[in-house]
This record gives sequence, C-alpha cells and structure tokens, in this order.
Amino acid sequence: MLSITIHQPGSFVPRCQPTRRRRRDMMFVFCILFGMSASMADTPDLLLDDFSRDDGRSALKTDWQGFTDRVMGGLSDMSATRVETEHGPGLRLRGRVRLENNGGFIQARLPLAGPGEVLDARNYTAFRVELRGMPGAWYLHLRSPDCRRPWQYYRAELPVTDRWATVTVPLDDFTGKCMSDTPDRARLTSVALVAYGEAFDAEIEVARIELVAAP
Repeated sequence: MLSITIHQPGSFVPRCQPTRRRRRDMMFVFCILFGMSASMADTPDLLLDDFSRDDGRSALKTDWQGFTDRVMGGLSDMSATRVETEHGPGLRLRGRVRLENNGGFIQARLPLAGPGEVLDARNYTAFRVELRGMPGAWYLHLRSPDCRRPWQYYRAELPVTDRWATVTVPLDDFTGKCMSDTPDRARLTSVALVAYGEAFDAEIEVARIELVAAP
C-alpha cells in the first residue's frame, strides 16, 4: 500500500516512493530484460559446416542430402562431393538443370536438426556462405514443419560468381513458395543450396556456411 505524507503549503513535496513489493517486481522485470539482452548479445555465430570433420558429417552432426527434379519426373542430374578447394575443404555441387517434364532444379540440403527436431534461430539474422561457382539461378531454400508438401519452402536469392566471395543472405529476405508469410525462425528444419528454374550447367563450391548472430 502506497504511503503518502501530506506537507504544509510551501514545503518540499517528494515523489511517492514505491513499496517494497513494487520495487521487487520492478527488479524482477529488469533482471528478465537484462538477461534476455545479455543472452542475445552473447550468442555466437553458429557454424553449420566447414567440411572439416573426418566422418563427413556437418558441424551440426547431420548429413548433406542431394535431390533433383527426377523425384517429380524431371530430367536434371547432379553430383555432390566433398573436395579440397583453394579455401580448404568444401562441398562441390555440380549438375545440369533441365526444364523438361516440369523439372528444373538440383539441390544439396542440410538438415539443421535431428529427425523430428527443429533449430531455434531467433537469435540469428542471416546466413553467411563462403563460395564460388558458375553464375546462374542460385537460391537458398529454408524449410520448417509448416512446409508439408515437397513444393513448399522459403527461398532467397544466392549471389554466385566465379571468384571466391563471402555472401550474406538476411533471414528477412526469405519468402514463401506455394505458401504465405516468412519462415518461423524458431522452427527451422533444413537449409539447401539450390539451382532452380533456369536451364544451365550448374556448379558451385562452398567452403563454409553459418548463421550470423544478432548484434
């Protein structure tokens, strides 16, 4: 209960002081907010893969998977192999994207969590990829449990040149394909390197891929 002292006219009137309970509640809220801020500030970048593990698995201990439009009747072909690049160990995705039979894609997909699990990426703002390749229609694809059909995903353009570069793709750039809205960052299941929608001889080498922590 707030205690108020009545002063005579002309005397100094202090502000009402909070009760002990109110001070405790204010301190509790402050600690929560400070803890959340410190947690986000202390979050390091998350390495997804630098292709250095001897067992061939990613830094997340998940395995890269290769897919083409042949699973839907298309004619594209691809290979995905680990190679030694000028920037160290890496992944090479190579193939021919063909548009016949409603095809048009090849991809290397990395699960971001184990079966039935998700990655909470709310403390991250972007993907950062160290790569080079043949310019073309390249994308990053994201999936979440909301992507229930094979043709549902979120995508963002991935700039690729024939010189090594480190490319940053903001999570805000991803938009839904055959679905609405943007991805739920708290529930990501996979990310993929994709050549899509354009007939061309595709080749890309990736030396590192990671999630960038919020500043």
